[in-house]
Amino acid sequence: MDSTRLAALIDFLALADRLKHVERRGRTRGPDGGARQENSAEHCWNVALVALLLHGEVEDPPDLGHVLAMIAAHDLVEIEAGDTFAYDEAHLLTQAARERAAADVVFGALPPDLGARLRGLWEEFEEGTSREASFAMACDRAQGFLQGVIGTGHWRDAGIAEAQTHGRMNPARAVAPAFEALIAALYDRARAGGMFATPSG
Repeated sequence: MDSTRLAALIDFLALADRLKHVERRGRTRGPDGGARQENSAEHCWNVALVALLLHGEVEDPPDLGHVLAMIAAHDLVEIEAGDTFAYDEAHLLTQAARERAAADVVFGALPPDLGARLRGLWEEFEEGTSREASFAMACDRAQGFLQGVIGTGHWRDAGIAEAQTHGRMNPARAVAPAFEALIAALYDRARAGGMFATPSG
């Protein structure tokens, strides 16, 4: 590896470190019971753990290495675009454009071959058409929902009723029976804990 390529890799890893400072809506509880905002790097690690644990639970499992590579890349655009809360309708309207512009900056910081590889993984995740992308998406959404259950139930605070979550979670539930079982159990816990807002009207 020549010195120019090595320097670019180091600079990109320094840029990627900023993902640790992108806060998400979900909260994480410490052993003392205190809570703080989860960050996007923690989210990616936890999504990877979900993938490792559920990979053997699905029939005809996808390529795990490819899934994990996609998970590692899927939120890097948030370094520039920030995290968009899944139920923030105004910001969801601009999310795709903001993240495409962010992808140009983030993946453009790498040598062209590596930038194209990581951007390809990000685009595959966003398109969601491959088996690996479908599995990665289900892991991503399951983790976000799990964080709401084990954190502080941010849906109630945000005024989100259970029915509003179905459009986001049903595609993940449909990926495999293992995801259906996991997400159904999380819904049971959320309902038991009164974590959803009361529907208006």
